[in-house]
Amino acid sequence: MSFSHAFVTGGAGFIGSNLVDRLLAAGKRVTAFDNLSTGQNRFIEKARAHRDFKFVTGDVLNEGELNGAMAGADIVFHLSANADVRFGTNHPRRDLEQNTIATYNVLEGMRANGIKRIGFSSTGSIYGEPLIHPTPEDAPFPVQTSLYGASKLAGEGLIQAYAQGFGFTGYIFRFVSILGERYTHGHVFDFYRKLLDDPTQIEVLGNGQQRKSYLYVQDCIDAIFAVVEKASAPVNIYNLGADEYCNVTQSLGWICEHLGLNPERKFTGGERGWIGDSPFIFLDTKKVRGLGWQNKLSIKEGVLTTLKWLQANEWVFENRS
Repeated sequence: MSFSHAFVTGGAGFIGSNLVDRLLAAGKRVTAFDNLSTGQNRFIEKARAHRDFKFVTGDVLNEGELNGAMAGADIVFHLSANADVRFGTNHPRRDLEQNTIATYNVLEGMRANGIKRIGFSSTGSIYGEPLIHPTPEDAPFPVQTSLYGASKLAGEGLIQAYAQGFGFTGYIFRFVSILGERYTHGHVFDFYRKLLDDPTQIEVLGNGQQRKSYLYVQDCIDAIFAVVEKASAPVNIYNLGADEYCNVTQSLGWICEHLGLNPERKFTGGERGWIGDSPFIFLDTKKVRGLGWQNKLSIKEGVLTTLKWLQANEWVFENRS
């Protein structure tokens, strides 16, 4: 990959810390930037022992901290975000600040430091409730259904405008939900925590028929690397996901089978688990597969890999509580 020093916001988080490890293994210098509000020091223990790694505690809403920490990098991977999709309507300003304004701050920090390339963690949620499945990158512009998706779409727009106005190159990654080691939020986390509390019954938000696609974190990073290495347009937008989906009841079944449990399922009803929950997320990934990328783990394998990691690292539940 044609860069030497990567700056990673959210570098102590789930995806960010895995990306940091992979960048270091590829021989890159890495500066990770995180305020540790959801990131974990334990996730970067291995990286801290590496001579080419630097960690800076800071907040993407503090422009001075951000600009100073970014000095010397030649690419930014902006993964820091508020990913609390479910409760977005309880605190709408949080998505604006942590997703949209933070992205503006990162872009301005890049301008101040002469950095021209940015990889951005967007989301398949920007498609709202599309009529086309699997949903391609050029699907008709959607009606937004979540504050999280809307704030991420605004971030995409800023990156595109900076690419036109200031000669930046943007790599925009529209993720499905990511699974794997260091996973600290999402349905596998929630189901396992509920089953630890009461293995005889479990609440399932919605009717359990919501259809979702997922992607294992190392497959996600492989795709990011493929895009950064091979895509060269000023703005490069790629869906990242598996070429399959499952419903919530199926995934819960895999989890219960692995744990040897058969709890009573208590569904809250309706096709959505919460306001803004899309009942069907399945992205068309032909574009990224055209670069030669293929995911190695199926959705079921990703769910079970995540569950096994949570079983071995139950301390993450204490930190989240």
